[in-house]
Amino acid sequence: MSLSEVLALPATVNVVTAARALGIGHNKAYDLIRSGEFPVRTLALGRTVRVPTAALWEALGIGPLRIGAQRATE
Repeated sequence: MSLSEVLALPATVNVVTAARALGIGHNKAYDLIRSGEFPVRTLALGRTVRVPTAALWEALGIGPLRIGAQRATE
């Protein structure tokens, strides 16, 4: 997933999208969530798990300064 794709994500994403951004498979992501080792905070909503995009950006090392720099180069 490219930086521009990650920056365009909505406020929360599903586990499959978060896994893709992190470069891991969805089965591994669900295993890590179950074991409490997923590198990003998750939101359990009934049987659905969502991942806050801001937390995903943080895990990927994409912060406000990096976002500003990306916009400046577009």
